[in-house]
Amino acid sequence: MSEQSEDEAPRPPLSDAARRALAEAEARRREIDAKGAFAPKEEGGRGGLEPVRYGDWEIKGLTSDF
Repeated sequence: MSEQSEDEAPRPPLSDAARRALAEAEARRREIDAKGAFAPKEEGGRGGLEPVRYGDWEIKGLTSDF
């Protein structure tokens, strides 16, 4: 099944710069997640992923900068 619904117009192909930006962002996410995997566990913490792992507060996909 395709990622686009029947109502959406087909997206144009990504430029080389856009592909590079997406690859760089993915590499940064992997690096941040790898560092977090070895962080000590917080006692009495909220559980789940660290909400400030990307430099802003994020829970369940919602972010807020502080």
